Amino acid sequence: MKKTVRSKYRNEFPGNFVFDYKDPLTLRRFLMEGGKIIPSRISKLSMSQQKKLTRAIKRARNLALLPIGTKAYDERGRVEQISPKPFEI
Repeated sequence: MKKTVRSKYRNEFPGNFVFDYKDPLTLRRFLMEGGKIIPSRISKLSMSQQKKLTRAIKRARNLALLPIGTKAYDERGRVEQISPKPFEI
């Protein structure tokens, strides 16, 4: 019989996956309700992926795409979808 072994890392994010700071819906999955970043032991990301994720979340916070802490948390508790089309002037 073959034992089932759980993988340490998530299968949905390969090693070369790029966390984009302009995609707050994906980044929102890795934030707690208070706005803290979920640690890698809970999120099941590798160390390099966690560093890339942290950098993307901090960039998104600087551009006000994600909330900073509980005071900036909106009533609905979710990020509004952003149109994939670029802005036109």
